[in-house]
Amino acid sequence: MERREMLAGLAGVALAGIATGAHAQHEHHHAAGGAVDRTLVDAAGACVARGEQCLAHCLVLLGDGDTTIAACARSVNETMAACDALQKLVAQHSTHAKKMAALTEEVCRACEDECRKHAEKHAECKACADACADCAKACKAYSV
Repeated sequence: MERREMLAGLAGVALAGIATGAHAQHEHHHAAGGAVDRTLVDAAGACVARGEQCLAHCLVLLGDGDTTIAACARSVNETMAACDALQKLVAQHSTHAKKMAALTEEVCRACEDECRKHAEKHAECKACADACADCAKACKAYSV
């Protein structure tokens, strides 16, 4: 029984050494890629989340026959696609991230304008417009 315990202990020490080495390489990898712009990633994520709520609300209204919200629904859908792509490109340190941020700023500003038209009547549109404004601001800061 002592031999088994000793072998198990040695195996544990060996695995811990391997894990420590892998962790050190992993840390080095992050340092080489630079820090992810959390402000931009979080702003884009919030924009997607608020956009999902706004789009769901728009779809209900459209289903009830309210076509005045159609442009808002289209704009929100475009914004969610842009913000989702932006999050991925920034997180992956893509060479295209700055260009995507500039485009996403433009898309978010258009969505904000469209959602503001309905903001007084629909809380989901106001929340989406606010999230778009925040994301556009973060995009502008990142893309310069």
